[in-house]
Amino acid sequence: VQLQASGGGLVQPGGSLRLSCAASGFTLDYYAMGWFRQAPGKEREWVSCIASDGTTDYADSVKGRFAISRDDAKNTASLQMYSVKPEDTAVYYCAADYNGGCPRSVLVYDYWGQGTQVTVSS
Repeated sequence: VQLQASGGGLVQPGGSLRLSCAASGFTLDYYAMGWFRQAPGKEREWVSCIASDGTTDYADSVKGRFAISRDDAKNTASLQMYSVKPEDTAVYYCAADYNGGCPRSVLVYDYWGQGTQVTVSS
């Protein structure tokens, strides 16, 4: 069972970036998918989630700028980031929760990816 996050990198303020999360060893159909991020010296914080029924939710700090999606046929989830800001700089993690809802707590998720670094800087 594995989640593999990818797509991070260096992007200029105002730019865009797309993160992907690929699952292996299990199917995502009944899982909620979440994205979290952790900046240096800070706790891991919830960014967004998409429930098994497609319902989405976003942290206020990214609402209107980020878009989460899932493709159960490909066993993947994605986080499209628009209009990025320096404060979006962090390691981004994807996670899967079997209960299928859209939880915000790090304690709820069953599986975690390894993280991908996003750096927003000019």
